Parts: sequence; structure tokens; C-alpha cells
Amino acid sequence: MGDCGAPGDVNSNVLVASTGDAQLDKAVWQWLSWDKNQKTKEQIESLLQDGKHGELRERLCCRLSFGTAGLRSAMGAGFCYINDLTVIQSTQGIYKYLERSFSDFKQRGFVVGYDTRGQVTSNCSSKKLAKLTAAVLLAKDVLVYFFSTYVPTPFVVYWENGAQITSPHDKEIIKCIEECVEPWNGSWNESLVDTSPFRQDPLKKICDSYMEDLTKICYHRELNVQSSLKFVHTSFHGVGHNYVQLAFKAFGFQPPIPVLEQKDPDPDFSTVKCPNPEEGESVLELSLRLAEKESAKVVVATDPDADRLAVAEQQENGCWKVFTGNELAALFGWWMFSCWKENCPQNADVRNVYMLATTVSSKILRAIALKEGFHFEETLPGFKWIGSRVKDLLDNGKEVLFAFEESIGFMCGTSVLDKDGVSAAVVIAEMTTYLQGQGLTLAQKLVDIYEMYGYHISKTSYFLCYEPPTIKRIFERLRNFDGPQSYPKCCGAYNILHVRDITTGYDSSQLNKKSVLPVSKSSQMITFTFQNGCVATLRTSGTEPKIKYYAEMCALPRHSGRSVLEEELHKLIEALIGNFLEPAKNGLTWRSV
Repeated sequence: MGDCGAPGDVNSNVLVASTGDAQLDKAVWQWLSWDKNQKTKEQIESLLQDGKHGELRERLCCRLSFGTAGLRSAMGAGFCYINDLTVIQSTQGIYKYLERSFSDFKQRGFVVGYDTRGQVTSNCSSKKLAKLTAAVLLAKDVLVYFFSTYVPTPFVVYWENGAQITSPHDKEIIKCIEECVEPWNGSWNESLVDTSPFRQDPLKKICDSYMEDLTKICYHRELNVQSSLKFVHTSFHGVGHNYVQLAFKAFGFQPPIPVLEQKDPDPDFSTVKCPNPEEGESVLELSLRLAEKESAKVVVATDPDADRLAVAEQQENGCWKVFTGNELAALFGWWMFSCWKENCPQNADVRNVYMLATTVSSKILRAIALKEGFHFEETLPGFKWIGSRVKDLLDNGKEVLFAFEESIGFMCGTSVLDKDGVSAAVVIAEMTTYLQGQGLTLAQKLVDIYEMYGYHISKTSYFLCYEPPTIKRIFERLRNFDGPQSYPKCCGAYNILHVRDITTGYDSSQLNKKSVLPVSKSSQMITFTFQNGCVATLRTSGTEPKIKYYAEMCALPRHSGRSVLEEELHKLIEALIGNFLEPAKNGLTWRSV
């Protein structure tokens, strides 16, 4: 892979024609020697036979790395893709790291879950990858809690603290993976899941305890039981259907009406162009039409692994409003704090209460916190940072009510230290039911929240860029805008007050010019605070060829109205794109669904 040597280093009788590149020769040799998946093996053989050495190098001379949410990549053949071999290698590395870190690791055990995604061309499915993960561990006599069916991502905890892996664990795991690239004896033995005495099925226990824990954030069960409101739910061909049904039952609701065409798992996502509910009304078409037919005013949509949630509400004019992640966060923040205030003990101290958001998300929780007296904190993008920080706060006796990221990821309560679409769906249902009793819709309450705490109008989108040197050039230009190590002082007509560069650790708003948030050198991320109150961030995606932008206008309560802010935000984003990203010059492709 990255440090490949001569093919003779590999102990195998596989014969490989030389590519003329010793590094690539060894990588090809390793792949063909180790991969037992016929389809991915044939993909590499075919590229070799066709002389496609450039693509071979891209696939084989690099490896998977941690992004904002674990080891992620497309499925396919090669050491930098998700496939049978790289999952085995990754698990072997994690085993090695855990063995070094915990003397009782084998007894404590390892949890393995899976969803319903897969790829026919690679003979690769989430369940098969889960079985191979389990096989590596079971072959080493590790206790493995292997779910007997697909589950939502929040059912599977990540580290011993229940949150996703953060630094330095990720870097150490990568080192251990590099030490364990050749599959061990037993690592390919999928049948161990069915035969090993070290395998247990945690499904019933985890599902029961999850549903029981849900009731801790159910505050109006009597209203839910009596409610005649209808809800439509789509699971986008993923894992969410059964679990959302059970969650509604735990809250006392009648089950939501499922979108039958999208209820059952389908790795091809055959009814949607893009299986991402974040993409808005176009991907919710079947849900909205069913809701109209059933006279349901609210649609909840969980993504394929059920850790994110989209919500749409029919308005008085018959049109549907699909809420953004930031708008839903305003509703959730108001709701979770209001419910806490109504139900907390008399001696409860609001200064002990916290809410969190990633730094590219709306600042609406900060506005609510300032007015109501609780604490608000920001983290780097990615729920791994939120989960870890929440655990720290809980360990120090603090109470965390809610956390979110703008890409429709919500954490209501602290039973799961990750974004969770199942719990968020049923909390929205209870909120809707309560508001109906007050004569309000979700959209009307959102206006009330903005009127009380100040309008926060945001816009998030992205450009596609498939050339890493271009991305680097764009961000380096911003760091040397008016000369060496000189950030821009304005963007078109808009003056810049402060600049924060998470990649380098610079923050002009701090006395020592150092960022309070941790430095993240592996990705590009620069935030501009403008004199007019706008905060805008440009960053690269950890998993996709995207340059994302996030911009928000924040107003004080009862100051600027929505239309004024929207117009100002629109103009500023145009200036941001034209002056800083220069799409035509840099060959960037605008987001399209």
C-alpha cells in the first residue's frame, strides 16, 4: 500500500506481471494474494490486464482514513475502498489497539451491528462485512455481541464512552491497522458468527432498554394517547421502520403510517434518486403524496441507517414546508428546555444545563441559552466531538438536554451519545401534538421562537470538486489573500471582523490568535465573521469531493425582520462564492439533486 516494496516480500505463489513500478507491484501482489472475494479480486485483475496503472495506483497505494464519522469510503476494490479485505484489516488493527489498551478487552467484548446497504458489483453487503468483522474477533476468542438483524446506527456504541472515536484513538488505530494488513488465520471464516460460543445476540436486550430509555424524554404521554393526529413515516429503504413503530408505541401514539414502497430494506434505493432526506421535497415525494391521501399533516423521514431525521409539515395553503436542520434545532432546543423547566425539581440550577452544536450549525441555541441562562457550547463538525464532550459534561455532573448538527442530526437526551433519528422522530410527534393543543403548527412555533430569541436565517450548500490540488489552492489563496499569511479583510462590499482557521489553528478574535477549538490539519476549514452579523464557513467534506459553505445571519430579538435578513444573506453568499470560491475559474460544479 503506501509503503509498498518489491513483490518478493509477499509470501504467496501468486504471479503478477510487473507494472514497472515496484510500489504498485507489491500493492497488486498483496491484493491478489489476500483478497478472497472473487468479484473485487477480478476488478483488480481486470485493471492490471488492461494496463490501467493510474487507477490501480489510486485504488491500491493509499488506505482508508478517519473522517468526521469513522472510516468511510465508497464500496469497491482497493485498499482505500470499503470491501471485505479492508474491513478485515481495519478490524485486525482495532483488535490490536484494544488488546494494548485494555487488559480485559476479550471479556468486555465488542459490539457489531449492520444496516441494509450493499453493492452487488462487489458482492459486498453490510451484513457480510459485519460477519467478517465478527470473524476476526471470534477467531481470537473475543466476546462479540453480534446483532441478529439490521439495527439503527445508534444501537451500536463506538468507544467505551458510548461516543464515536476521536483523536488520539483514530491515529493509533490507523497505526495498528498498518501493522496488521495481512489477514490472520480465521479472519475470513464468516461461519464463526453461527458456530462460536463467544458470539451473543444483544438485539432484544438493547431494543427493550432503548425503548424504555425513550420514555425519559416523553413528557406528555396523556396527550399522545388521546391524539387523533396522523403521521407518515418513511425509512428510505433502510432500517428505521420497525424501530420508529416501536418508539411511537413507547410514547403512547398510534403507529405512524409507513410509506409501503420504502418500508423494507432495498440496497438499490429503487424509489429515490438520492436516499438522503436532507435533499428536501424532491426525495420526499412518495411521503408527501401519501400524507395528503391520509390527511396527515406531518411527515417524518429517517435516513437509511436511521441516525438522521427530516421533517415536513403541510401548511394552510396546502404546500409543504420541509424544515432545515437548523430550523428543527430551534424547535428541539425550545422544546427540550421548556420540558426541562416544567419538570425539573424546584432546586434545579439552570446553570448546570447544557446544549451543544457543531460550529458550522446555527447559533440559535446560543441565543436561547443567553436569554434562558443555560450553557451553550460548540464543537468541531462531526457528532464524534459532540458525543465525547457530552460524556465529559455528564461525568462532571452537568445535565445535557440536546445537541445537533445542521445536517439533520439530533440528540435528544443522553441515552445515546450520537445523533439518533428514531428518538428525534417521536419527539417531533409529541411536540406537534402538544402544539396542536395550543392551536399552533410547527412552522408557527418556529416563527414564535425567532421572534423571541432573534431571527437566525441560514443557508448551506456545496460545490463538487474532484481535483484535490484545486481545493488546496482555493484555501491557500484565502490564507495569503493580501500577501503572505494575510487573510481577506473584506469580501466584496462586506467587511470581515474576524477569521478563524481550524486547519492552522489561527483565530483573530482571540488575544493569543489561537483557536479555542482543536486544530484539524487533515481537512480545510475557515470561518469568517462579518461586521453585519453574518458568520460564514468554507470547509471540505471528510468523505466526499465537496467544498461546503455554511452562512447564517443572526439578529437580536425584535430587530431585523426575516425578509431583510434573507436578502442580506443572499447577497453575501453571492459575494462569498464569487470572490472566495471562484467556481468558473476553478471548475467547480454546483450542487444538484
